[in-house]
Amino acid sequence: MDKIVTFSAIKSICRQYKEEKKTIVFTNGCFDILHAGHVKYLTHAAGLGDILILGLNSDRSVKCIKGEKRPVIGQDHRALVLAALECIDHVVVFDEPDPKLLIEAVCPDVLVKGADWPEDQIIGGDFVKQNKGRIERVLLEPDISTTKIIQRIGELYYGKH
Repeated sequence: MDKIVTFSAIKSICRQYKEEKKTIVFTNGCFDILHAGHVKYLTHAAGLGDILILGLNSDRSVKCIKGEKRPVIGQDHRALVLAALECIDHVVVFDEPDPKLLIEAVCPDVLVKGADWPEDQIIGGDFVKQNKGRIERVLLEPDISTTKIIQRIGELYYGKH
């Protein structure tokens, strides 16, 4: 089975996992420039269940969230790199500004977000809890982020602004 799947396919894929009594973990994000913080976060998320499904913001969605200069890496390339990670079972690109519809399609047992998100602001959290799932907030690696990497590259090549 291909790791990069469509929004329309994920519901039946998850139904099959649930029939097999697999614990489905879901997380989402832009994952623009993959770095060690992402890898640690995703590895931790995968350890919370049997199947890790990653909702990947589309290019259009990233622009809405991060601004016109992002993403640095296009959605097809981001999806390919993420799918290559052993800890990820499926990558689903979504075009909406938030993953609510995708979370409802997946109906995960565990919804994972960074600890920088207050639990009451995690989109889809209420839905997951209503369906007997739980929310896990993961501590992020300090001092590493895509934004900081982009700033560092800018400093190296163009000097401090």
